Amino acid sequence: MSFSSDVKCELAGHTDIPKHCAVAQLSAMAAFLAGLGPEGLYFRGDVSLLFVVRELIVRFFKADESALPIRDEELFVADKKLNEDILMSIRWKNCKDDMAERRFSSGVLLKNECCKKAFIKGAFLCGGSVNDPHGAYHLEIVCRNSEDAGELQQIMCCFLPDTKSIPRKGKYICYIKEAEGITDMLNVMGAMVSQMEFVNTMILKDVRNDLNRKVNCETANLNKTVSAAVKQIKDIEFIRDMKGLIFLKDSLREVAELRLENPDLSLKSLGELLDPPIGRSGVNHRLKAISAVAEELRG
Repeated sequence: MSFSSDVKCELAGHTDIPKHCAVAQLSAMAAFLAGLGPEGLYFRGDVSLLFVVRELIVRFFKADESALPIRDEELFVADKKLNEDILMSIRWKNCKDDMAERRFSSGVLLKNECCKKAFIKGAFLCGGSVNDPHGAYHLEIVCRNSEDAGELQQIMCCFLPDTKSIPRKGKYICYIKEAEGITDMLNVMGAMVSQMEFVNTMILKDVRNDLNRKVNCETANLNKTVSAAVKQIKDIEFIRDMKGLIFLKDSLREVAELRLENPDLSLKSLGELLDPPIGRSGVNHRLKAISAVAEELRG
């Protein structure tokens, strides 16, 4: 399964919550899944989500499972009294059969922080996704309309002020892109196991990226050093073949001979072989002077 599926499976198993939180979660899920038909209230969607809805209704509305049959990815609330109890509890706005008219209803849900968390969890279960932390960091919840997106963003901002909302292909997205924000939101929804997995992956990813940066930097420096040494040797050999190293001043000739004898040594190590020893910058200065002599001879 994908990481997003793992998160939803973990959240779906958390139904042992207070009734007010269950109502908040059910209200959010109703905006994604529910409608009104001739038989009354129904929920349409993935079977795993319908089982969550039924579990919430059975647990907190003391319903009989036989009054909540699931057929062909639809769950019907067959009992009239149960219908009314659910609709009254979730306070569903613009309650119509038209899928586009469904709205969140959070009027009473904004009082308790725990209910806000349950509301976000319900919305994520139905319309959310989160990228695998091995890739780009991104968590989003897709809403059907701008009103729902605005309301959901407002609730998410109670915990993560950087939550953003944008339109996309006729729908509206509430999203978080920062890794820390995603881990915090997983915590808000109660996906603790997934949060730890995300954090561990994020740490390993950061360590690996840091190691790669260091290796790339060391490789670049090594390549630069090797290229410089190759050029230095070519310049020295050119002077030797054209004029002989005796052509150079004593201080330059000494460095030139050491470079030919020790092509792999660093400038610092070359300086330590001189008598008296000199520093890296001194060796570099002399090698530049040798290169200038070679360029003059070439000219």
